Amino acid sequence: MSELIHTAREAEATAAPPPDQDAPSVLDVLRLTMAPGLGPVLIERLLAKFGTAARICEASQAELRVVEGIGATRARAFAESFATSLNSARAEMDRAASMGISIVVKGGPGYPELMSPLPDAPAILYIRGEIRSHDLDRYPVAMVGSRACTSYGLEQSRRFAGFLSRAGMTIASGGARGIDSAAHRAAIDAGGRTIAVLGCGLAKCYPPENEALFADIARAGAVISELPLDTPPNAENFPARNRIISGLSLGVLVIEAGLRSGALITARQAAEDHGRDVMALPGRVDSKASEGSLELIKSGGAALVTDPADVIACLDSATRHLAKGTHAARYTPLQTASARDGSESLFSGDANAASVATAQIAPAINDPLAARILEALDVPRTPEDLARRLTLEMPRLRAHLTLMEMRRQVVRRGSFMDRA
Repeated sequence: MSELIHTAREAEATAAPPPDQDAPSVLDVLRLTMAPGLGPVLIERLLAKFGTAARICEASQAELRVVEGIGATRARAFAESFATSLNSARAEMDRAASMGISIVVKGGPGYPELMSPLPDAPAILYIRGEIRSHDLDRYPVAMVGSRACTSYGLEQSRRFAGFLSRAGMTIASGGARGIDSAAHRAAIDAGGRTIAVLGCGLAKCYPPENEALFADIARAGAVISELPLDTPPNAENFPARNRIISGLSLGVLVIEAGLRSGALITARQAAEDHGRDVMALPGRVDSKASEGSLELIKSGGAALVTDPADVIACLDSATRHLAKGTHAARYTPLQTASARDGSESLFSGDANAASVATAQIAPAINDPLAARILEALDVPRTPEDLARRLTLEMPRLRAHLTLMEMRRQVVRRGSFMDRA
């Protein structure tokens, strides 16, 4: 596969993609994302009805309220936001430009090609650096793991990232301490490409000690975020960040993860929501740091890899489909799930063990909010629909849904949440 990657790069290195004449206005899409409670799923529904972001911003409350999942209260809030957001959006764009940060829209130039078809893909991305999906970054692989890793995890992260970079793959990770930082640095040292997806705005630096690393990543790829520039690194931002790491990659490699590691949620999203290949390294059987990785392998949720060449072998089929332009047909994102229809999970051979990442974690008790969420999940619902029904702010709901995923109380099925 490395020969295929290098051949494709040589052929395309000077061939920039044609400009997308139908790409939506960055300013108008940015205004949509500034409306509180308006996430990717609802934006897609609005675009399906109104055609363009500009037309959405001009829509009346009466026109907005008939879109599924919006209703009268949200329609009023969205219309009020659109009426006042033009200057704020312009100021955000001007500030981004002054910082050397570009803002790209879903489906437009500079947006990661593998992520565009996904229903939960961000409507916009802030990018420091450049993502070159048409050539240099055409073959990304995600490498994820725990912040609290062992020396073994760090060693293997460097080993795999360096080898895969030299083979021509782009290393995507979350820019966090531990496994992520080791993977990014090894890719840079190998002369390769790397992409860091942050859980804060690009005007912030988290973790703060990675300021120099992020500058190097921007020169050797890109540092990206879907969040406004000044968004702090709040805990509720990171689960959503993980779906971007998975979505822009051909597959996800779990280097080292405990049972409570967020890397396991990334792996599950990759398999169930995005149809990506998932791989994991084995670790010591008596090491808490490897319990999650070993559970993934035991359950069939990830392919066991012990050598970087194993990763290339696992992704060979995906890469060839991408080169031939048939990747979308092979990896069709999972869409609406029927209400607990018993269909088998992609992440595990056992439909009752879809969340293998937390197989040992018992459901919590005395959690009134969890009880309300479960009651509302009489059928699978999008997070936006849940937030509307429960009158909750999206950040609080997302954080609690992540906690419930780790307790095996809920699972994600495409863009929908469902009872586990």
